[in-house]
Amino acid sequence: SEYGNTSAASVPIAFDECARTGKIKRGDTIILVAFGAGLTWGANVIEF
Repeated sequence: SEYGNTSAASVPIAFDECARTGKIKRGDTIILVAFGAGLTWGANVIEF
């Protein structure tokens, strides 16, 4: 509702919001997942 359809920017926007609001903290291990058209997808596991 705040951004509309951000397409490829959805994952970094969500990551930024979680970091700024304290939902994730330094040292947390998180997974970032994105799905695209057809069977395309990607994922990253990172330590923040």
